[in-house]
Amino acid sequence: MRKRLATPTAEPIWARGEGWLDIERAAVVEVTSEDKEFPVESAFASGDARGRRAAAPGSQTIRLIFDHPQGLRRISLIFEAGETQRTQEFVLRWSSDGGSFKEIVRRQWNFSPPESICEVEEYQVDLSNVSVLELVIKPDIGGGVARASLKNLRLS
Repeated sequence: MRKRLATPTAEPIWARGEGWLDIERAAVVEVTSEDKEFPVESAFASGDARGRRAAAPGSQTIRLIFDHPQGLRRISLIFEAGETQRTQEFVLRWSSDGGSFKEIVRRQWNFSPPESICEVEEYQVDLSNVSVLELVIKPDIGGGVARASLKNLRLS
């Protein structure tokens, strides 16, 4: 699914003075699948949003294709999963040309409900000329039927 807003701008678009990039206005968002009750735009919202969830189990990709190249200094990710015990892996990578990607981080996390249901990741980066940012989530490296979810994604 592709989503595109009609009014791109060359200047960074900040969300309500909070210092976070307004992703919905600054990029086209591609997802490999999407639960209609948990759309990807809900992962970009401030406050207590429901987050994004895939429509099907297995590896999922969220790709941000910026209207204009961005400089990024901070990346914040929040994952929540309260259904089943599993080990999730995610890879965050970027590209300046839309073709060759450089990995920022690859990380695994064990979800063990009810004790461990939330993973919060904060990265300080120094990236310039970012045209594509891609998040690949493998919700269960053991091959289970978990669906990938993302509570929140913020960039500055």
